Amino acid sequence: MKMNKLEHNKQLKKEALFNTAFELFMTKGINKTTISDIVQKAGVAKGTFYLYFSDKYDVRNKLVSKKAGELFTKGYKELKATQITGTEDSVIYIIDYIINELQQDKALVTFIAKNLSWGIFRAALNTPIAAEENGLNFYDSFTNLIEENGDHFDNPEIMLFTIVELVGGTCHNCILYHEPLTMDEYKPFLYDTIHGIFQQHRKGMSSQSQ
Repeated sequence: MKMNKLEHNKQLKKEALFNTAFELFMTKGINKTTISDIVQKAGVAKGTFYLYFSDKYDVRNKLVSKKAGELFTKGYKELKATQITGTEDSVIYIIDYIINELQQDKALVTFIAKNLSWGIFRAALNTPIAAEENGLNFYDSFTNLIEENGDHFDNPEIMLFTIVELVGGTCHNCILYHEPLTMDEYKPFLYDTIHGIFQQHRKGMSSQSQ
């Protein structure tokens, strides 16, 4: 549905606040950035800020969710343009795409890895993939992948969170510090571990291993 002019202007102001806050957080740091800094640089009134955010930490949390959601969105769209099938291979394709994007933006690696929490992670999963897809979010897309491939997993949300936590920690160390290996060198180990996580959560496997 097409936005009217008022909604469009509101969206532009919110995006200006997001973009300005992210720029200031990256250059000055969150602690040294004030709400006055954000609204002044964004060119909006302070009252407008409080229409969307409660404080600068609320902006930070929503930015982490937004940036993570955007990465999921790009990876998912790229996946849909391929012939890749299977839940595991599809998820690993998206992860590989995200890692490659993060390797080009080390500041974003630091920002997401330092501030990702369970609540923010869930918000990122619920970020719409695209407006034209009727509010479909990444978690819905993930569950759709499972259903399309006829898979059944115990605690799929916990499984996905475990994978994202693993990837986040790995990206932080391998991309920023090349420890214990460079990201490209570590990828085979990472993806083997992710396959193992899938197998551990696959229904029927856990009971068989006992």
